[in-house]
Amino acid sequence: MIHPHFLRTLLLIFVTAVLTSACAVGEGKSQFSYKDLPVSKDNAASGDGSTVAFKGAPLKLEGNTVRVGDPLRDAKLAGPDLKLMSLAETKGKVRIVSIVPSLDTKVCEQQTHYLSEKNAGLDQSIQLITVSVDTPFAQKRFAEDAKISNITFLSDYRGGDFGRAYGLLVPDLHVLARSIMVVDRDNVIRYLQIVPELGSLPDMDAAFQVARQTAGLREPAKPSSGGSMGGSY
Repeated sequence: MIHPHFLRTLLLIFVTAVLTSACAVGEGKSQFSYKDLPVSKDNAASGDGSTVAFKGAPLKLEGNTVRVGDPLRDAKLAGPDLKLMSLAETKGKVRIVSIVPSLDTKVCEQQTHYLSEKNAGLDQSIQLITVSVDTPFAQKRFAEDAKISNITFLSDYRGGDFGRAYGLLVPDLHVLARSIMVVDRDNVIRYLQIVPELGSLPDMDAAFQVARQTAGLREPAKPSSGGSMGGSY
């Protein structure tokens, strides 16, 4: 005859296994919850003498001015393996470059999810890149936790060389100004929005449209929708 204590132990093991399995399934299907964050249609200038704001307080930018029509600069960024490379080395594909202050903020998090999940199939033909000052290790952890695999993460953590080369470094905070850039196959910048207020999102859909046109792709059957892009930095 089986002892009641042994039966209780078996039942406890079974219930624990079922609950663990259910949690694992739930985690695998988890989806990002989009918040109603403000989306900016405005544009700031880059480089020395220009400013962006954080909650209305002005913050100076440092570096060289960059404009639509300029070629990419040879500024080094660190990849996931810590090897240095520049955006110019990714020549040959149209690219959308999303530049965020830090992935560890809700606005940057939403901007990155939007790039990954709301691009209406652009990731099949266009390279998606996110640049931040977070270390490559932090970027990798973020991508794994967010289950994002269609974005290349590059880091300007070493000294802000990228930020200075494009006039996007905010030296007082040592972060990059929130921006979105579209680059053509020949490394020419075709679209650039530098968000005037760090707490607002860029107009990602406008960048998607320019990227689609630059790559010569057809408009999607159904426009990207769902989830407000639109907070604080």
